[in-house]
Amino acid sequence: MKLYEPVTLAMPLAKEIGDFIMREGKLPGGAEIREILRGFGMEESCLDRGLALYRSRFLIALVIPRGETLVVDVISSSGELSDALEVIAYHDKKLDAFVVEILPTNDLEYEGNIGVEPMIIDGKTLELESNPVLGHFEEDEAGLFLVIDRETYERWKSGGDVHTCPVCGGELVWKGEKAYCQDCGYGVRVKG
Repeated sequence: MKLYEPVTLAMPLAKEIGDFIMREGKLPGGAEIREILRGFGMEESCLDRGLALYRSRFLIALVIPRGETLVVDVISSSGELSDALEVIAYHDKKLDAFVVEILPTNDLEYEGNIGVEPMIIDGKTLELESNPVLGHFEEDEAGLFLVIDRETYERWKSGGDVHTCPVCGGELVWKGEKAYCQDCGYGVRVKG
């Protein structure tokens, strides 16, 4: 998995948090988030009173506990905030659903489409009620791709527009199991 920009960590992190909720029926705690971030190759730099800081060569992740809400800010290690993203997970008591969202921390400068389709997980059945297109990023000679599984692709195909880039909202051009976005440069690959 390649972690170059905040989006390359935020999307797989949101997916892992959502998968944890669907398995366990609760938000992940500090130990679970630590395990997920370490699994992505992030190194723990600071842990103090529930606040945790993780870093890799290109990214910084700040885990902030806010009551019954889990917040992870993902920032470029250069300090550039225009592409910073926030992964937020919480239990919405009105809807009786868990929600995992990816939001831009700077709404004024961010040009992407991140945050449009949150993960909404039924609080009782723990089944996914939305159609998020989440996966991890891999790089090959053709570029950097968001890799999604077949189930995610089928759900996306039945409930959304597979010609809209899940990273930036641009137009995807499909060639077999791969799609290319001319706007953001990322591609989408279906695996499995």
